Amino acid sequence: MKDVDATRLDLRALRDAFGTFPTGVTVVTSLGAGGKPVGFTANSFSSVSLDPPMLLVCPGRFLSSFDVFERCARFAVNILAEGQEDVSNIFAGYKGDRFAKVEWSPDPNGLALIDGAAATFSCRTRQVMPAGDHVVLMGEVEGFSCSKQRGLGYAAGQYFSLGLERAAASAPPPGRHAVAGAIIEHDGRVLLEETPDGLRPPQIISKGGAPVRQALAQHLADAGLSVQIGKAYSIFEDREAGTRFTYFHARASAANAAGLGAYIPISGMGAQRFVTGAHASMLARFELEHATQSFNLYVGDEADGDVHAFEKGS
Repeated sequence: MKDVDATRLDLRALRDAFGTFPTGVTVVTSLGAGGKPVGFTANSFSSVSLDPPMLLVCPGRFLSSFDVFERCARFAVNILAEGQEDVSNIFAGYKGDRFAKVEWSPDPNGLALIDGAAATFSCRTRQVMPAGDHVVLMGEVEGFSCSKQRGLGYAAGQYFSLGLERAAASAPPPGRHAVAGAIIEHDGRVLLEETPDGLRPPQIISKGGAPVRQALAQHLADAGLSVQIGKAYSIFEDREAGTRFTYFHARASAANAAGLGAYIPISGMGAQRFVTGAHASMLARFELEHATQSFNLYVGDEADGDVHAFEKGS
């Protein structure tokens, strides 16, 4: 069988095609010269065998630490947990001392295990096989830990958190109300409803039954909008009222407002008057993130919370 001529393939498109397969995110570590820890972010990880217990990772030849991993006697794999996007980004692109910027602990052989990881594996190298612009690094597991946390996901160049996505789309618990809305953009503008108290994205109130994402999609369709609802953009609780708010990022195929409001330019969003400070903060963040097309997820309450990065990976 003849080898495929890679120059005949669109490698950027091929990379995108590979990226449609959802994976976890790992940080692989080993020891370099003088016992100095080295590490890199990888989603090319797979379990291989239970008996003997084996796994594999695929270091790329472009890594500054490639020579270390190609020759290492031992290495560790850290499966990152939801919320550890910052750890992934540090080991994917930070040029300084990566280990000074994260919490970690050494295993019995001195390999770095990332604190808070969903799972860790300490391995003895069994085989290293050339594989194009990578190598396949096969290891036998000598020790492991599992925290029962959900792993951080990655697909189509973006992080995702399965637990947060499920929470955003689910129906509210019995006795609780949920507000579901959409930041709908089209041609550099966002659709906003006008109320006596100010502007806000189109939204519905759900008291149970259908999952909120499904109920929101039906509401927008019934209004006559052709909208593609994407990822959750902001999830927060009004603890006093007992209401969960979930807003999704969405794109309209046309500028039809369907009587739900008017399209407002994204630039200069801060000059608008919104219903609540939470709406103002959310849309100010959206204006900033729209400029880079790197949209993140806020989770918290109406006053304070955390932003979970869904940015494009390196």
